[in-house]
Amino acid sequence: MSNLIARTLPSYGLPEDTPLTLLNRSENETWRAGGLILRLHRHGYHTKPEIASELAWLTALQDLPGLHAVRPVPGAQGPVTEIESRFVVAFAPIQGQELQPGDDLARWFAPLGEITARLHRHARHWTPPQGFTRKRWDVDTILGPQPHWGHWRQAQGLDAKGEALLTRATEALATKLFAYGTGPETFGLIHADLRLANLMVDGDTLTAIDFDDCGFGWWAYDLASALSFIETDPRLPALIAAWVEGYTRMATLRSQDRAMIPSLIFLRRVLLTAWLSTRADSDTAQSLGGPAYTRGTLDLADCYLTDGLAAFHP
Repeated sequence: MSNLIARTLPSYGLPEDTPLTLLNRSENETWRAGGLILRLHRHGYHTKPEIASELAWLTALQDLPGLHAVRPVPGAQGPVTEIESRFVVAFAPIQGQELQPGDDLARWFAPLGEITARLHRHARHWTPPQGFTRKRWDVDTILGPQPHWGHWRQAQGLDAKGEALLTRATEALATKLFAYGTGPETFGLIHADLRLANLMVDGDTLTAIDFDDCGFGWWAYDLASALSFIETDPRLPALIAAWVEGYTRMATLRSQDRAMIPSLIFLRRVLLTAWLSTRADSDTAQSLGGPAYTRGTLDLADCYLTDGLAAFHP
């Protein structure tokens, strides 16, 4: 793919022989080129209007008080560069390092709650441009027969006993989510992937990056996404409490939203279990996926059926 990326560089004012460094291969490929960060989108996932819509929201978020978010950089073709039916977008680089599971996460989850509340406040009052289109993250698109990220039944190492357990747990989960609903007080435009790898730390500054999965989902799902891949960490109750404390400095979190947090954490875990199987070529899947992650999902499913993951209730 480096040759494809190189051919887009003149669109951003860079010579084709600018040195390229592959930073990450996850949902997409992320490259560094000169003073830019370039994202090569996975073929067949987002449409060009969807990508342009992501960048429209990101552009609207720039200079929002109290919020630091990655800044898109347009090229000669506009916000999205198309080459050989592939899409490339560019961003200004961010100082600092990704937040890591071994870091003092308790320090950062209250600020993350504040950032999330600011994103939600903006989304609730923002009028998107004409043609704005992003994916929905709901019961049908996560647990339905044709989900965006594949079905959990494809999980690595899943046997018949585990499939039966996950069937019972996801059916109970879907019932709760349908009752929770998708009204405007519950559901709207969210980041949908505020996991540690998408948070850059520089001194006391926390910056949100990678809005590639932003779309329409449950507001409280943004907390669940922040706990991606660390759902079995014993620090989780403290992290949830810190996030809620930070969020409620800026926005209201109703009792019914708090009550749904354990269900949304389980939903996210099921979604990631499917994603790790359908994105087995990604760096993330190769480092975190496999049967061990599936076993952890089954443990959570058992707890969900037993007590609704009561330990995760803030």
